[in-house]
Amino acid sequence: MPGGGQEPGSYYVGVDVGTGSVRAALVDQRGVLLAFADQPISQWEPQFNHHEQSSEDIWAACGVVTKNLRETCWDKAGHFFDLPDFLSWKATGVTARSLCSLVCKWTYSAEKGWDDSFWKLIGLEDFVADNYSKIGNQVLPPGASLGNGLTPEAARDLGLPAGIAVAASLIDAHAGGLGVIGADVRGHGLACEGQPVTSRLAVICGTSSCHMGISKDPIFVPGVWGPYFSAMVPGFWLNEGGQSVTGKLIDHVVRGHAAFPELQAKATARCQSVYAYLNSHLDLIKKARPVGFLTVDLHVWPDFHGNRSPLADLTLKGMVTGLKLSQDLDDLAILYLATVQAIAFGTRLIIEALEAAGHSLSTLFLCGGLSKNPLFVQMHADITGMPVVLSQEVESVLVGAAILGACASGDFASVQEAMSRMSKVGKVVFPRLEDKRYYDKKYQVFLKLVEHQKEYAAIMKGD
Repeated sequence: MPGGGQEPGSYYVGVDVGTGSVRAALVDQRGVLLAFADQPISQWEPQFNHHEQSSEDIWAACGVVTKNLRETCWDKAGHFFDLPDFLSWKATGVTARSLCSLVCKWTYSAEKGWDDSFWKLIGLEDFVADNYSKIGNQVLPPGASLGNGLTPEAARDLGLPAGIAVAASLIDAHAGGLGVIGADVRGHGLACEGQPVTSRLAVICGTSSCHMGISKDPIFVPGVWGPYFSAMVPGFWLNEGGQSVTGKLIDHVVRGHAAFPELQAKATARCQSVYAYLNSHLDLIKKARPVGFLTVDLHVWPDFHGNRSPLADLTLKGMVTGLKLSQDLDDLAILYLATVQAIAFGTRLIIEALEAAGHSLSTLFLCGGLSKNPLFVQMHADITGMPVVLSQEVESVLVGAAILGACASGDFASVQEAMSRMSKVGKVVFPRLEDKRYYDKKYQVFLKLVEHQKEYAAIMKGD
């Protein structure tokens, strides 16, 4: 092995010949195992308790494992797909990639294509070979028809007719945005009626949340992903904000509370979900005040899993101020409410960042699991001061995916036409403007929480 002057980038092969197999590993100078391979060794038992092995067989096994180290899940791979593109390939046999996947996740530029210097910088210059055949050299906009449609094999697997159109795909959250943002809102008294679709913000809220805003020209928003061209709605630039945990955070807070067993038992007795029960319990204890006022002394900063947008700080932690010794069902309900409000304040912070950079927004379009919770929806309306539009069909991600299929089939001339025809308004929730002053004050506290958290971190890091 080389001495102390070895070059960084040198690698070593260790070979272990055992009783049943030969094993080999590729190890770097830090002792980190980078690749592993093994090969069984033949054994013979000519008579009881007599065992023989072949030296030639052992040597051949050594050759197999060392070759396998050189030819790794990497050298043998024919294609590298994001999941939506993998599914499209399985359905059609076509290796074309969706512009959505490549632009949002693979550093592809809709205008300039692949950037060779990036792949060389990170040591993946082999992706550039053969005209990018491994990562995609045919890139299609979402909704474009793929090849000859569903292959006979895929048709058998899916129980569908061979040859039906298959569309270039979207990432799931983007499909949700597509499924709600283009709805015809005439007759609902909304500010976005008669305004460009760029005045709408789609919020796809489930385990985590994504905030999708589009613009005719690229807008760079600090702490918000994008802008990505044609990544959701063809011809528009997309900015994508997000909250790392939303539904997951609410579950964490509720299920971790001492009163959760009592809540679960009472909800089960009423044949309700725990959240429907909590919402009704809040209505019981609010008395004459609006329900949101129950958290006047309880405030939550919701970044229990770091902040994705607009602070882009994975080191941030969750915060709760205003706790008491009691741990009864009332306390659980009010903590649940404060957590929902904190998530809505996070959306308000993202909206402010988008608007400060140049977006002009007037209406929220919510979809996803949390949009089924009326408290979650009302708090988003009250705290942002914007009306919330809910789709007629709750499963907006599936509607968005179907819109792509409708375009691929040729039934619509454009994605925009399909959006306006297939997206329907189900319900509109307006903000309680009379509560604005209260939520403005809580928002000031919300911003102070993260300011103080950063101050605490600075103190602890100081001398």
